[in-house]
Amino acid sequence: MRLLPLVAATALVVAVAGCGSGGDSATPTSSSESPSDAAAVAYMDKVCTAASSFATVQKTPPQLDANDPAKLKADMGAYMGQMADAFTQTATKLRGVGPSPVAGGDEQVEQMAVTFTGIAKNFTDAKAAIEAADANDPVGGLQAAGEAITRLDDFVAPLKQLEASPELSAAAEKAAACQDLRTLRPSEPVTPTS
Repeated sequence: MRLLPLVAATALVVAVAGCGSGGDSATPTSSSESPSDAAAVAYMDKVCTAASSFATVQKTPPQLDANDPAKLKADMGAYMGQMADAFTQTATKLRGVGPSPVAGGDEQVEQMAVTFTGIAKNFTDAKAAIEAADANDPVGGLQAAGEAITRLDDFVAPLKQLEASPELSAAAEKAAACQDLRTLRPSEPVTPTS
């Protein structure tokens, strides 16, 4: 089950995709920004702070121990639940960032929140499938986890739409939380044991 180490890394990439990329990480001075630029930067700072909340939610990747299938099933179910909770909290925080000073920003951030809600449901469904699976079937429950991880790719496109707004994309380049988001590291990778 080599897909499992990708859970945290992929999820972080999904979060980062919504908050710009590249550019100067220095915080601009207020004299170089118009009031609308400053408002857009402050807004994107809130958006990226909300998106980064995913990385701060406690998630404990399971040890892949084929010698104890019942424990593996329980640990994987718990991990899928933690992932679902992390995405749900992120969606909630995105919905709380307030009105956008940039036309279309509200819709784009709401689409991000909808995307994170969809990812949360994906992991909730995987958790339910894992819990319903026979612990002695090494494929049944873990297959649901693998499918949940694979489906993360389906959610990247809506998050990238935030970059379609030149104003928001430029603001993300200047917002401290967006710069910090690019330096966050996912949880320790899942490593199999024998």
